[in-house]
Amino acid sequence: MFGGIDRRTFIIIIAGFAMFRILTAPGGGGLEMVLLRIPALLIAITFHEFAHAYAAYKLGDNTPKDQGRVTLNPLKHLDPIGTVLILAAGFGWGRPVQINSRNFNDKISMSKGEAIVSFAGPLTNFILGFLFIIAIYVMHMTEAFSAAGQWGTTLLLIMSSCVFVNIGLGVFNLIPLPPLDGSKIMMHFLPYNAKNWFYRNEQIIMMVFLFAWLLGFLGEIVVPIIMLVVYWMEWAVANMLHLFM
Repeated sequence: MFGGIDRRTFIIIIAGFAMFRILTAPGGGGLEMVLLRIPALLIAITFHEFAHAYAAYKLGDNTPKDQGRVTLNPLKHLDPIGTVLILAAGFGWGRPVQINSRNFNDKISMSKGEAIVSFAGPLTNFILGFLFIIAIYVMHMTEAFSAAGQWGTTLLLIMSSCVFVNIGLGVFNLIPLPPLDGSKIMMHFLPYNAKNWFYRNEQIIMMVFLFAWLLGFLGEIVVPIIMLVVYWMEWAVANMLHLFM
């Protein structure tokens, strides 16, 4: 509970406020931006959660497979609140993949296994972002794109959205604060007392985090990092394609 309001209701209120702000943005671009994010959202979250499930399964935990999460079916991975937040506020999450680290094979510690499973999601998003950048560069090089007109422009906008949503989701989830993937990766390297402190204060940290993001404080740090990653990937793709053209 938080101030008499349960956490789920609290997040819904924030998401509703963020959606209203986006849809009523000056210039009418809010709705168009939301629509362009939908295919990117389906791809990014589906592959992100699938990667978590697949990594856990390959490490010996059948829990995600038994729950039907080792699949690329988006309906198995979308979380209603997390989806609304990504559309409205630019961040969010999929339905968390449940794992049982005690089922990991004996070759790896539970802590290390959890870190690997957590990192699999953001890593997959970075790979997808990189592949979409390659696809965009290839499109620009083909005559078919020039002749596609409005359809080609729309496709390019969707693919650009896929780049930013995937890389954004990857960077966002690597923030080392609970309940994000970055916190689970960080836990593997923290001493025992520090881990306990984070576990005890997880809900408070998450509420502060949500406010800080929606008020723009964290965005001033995260957005430049996202742009830097996109710029680096574009530079890498341009140089890579130059070698083969």
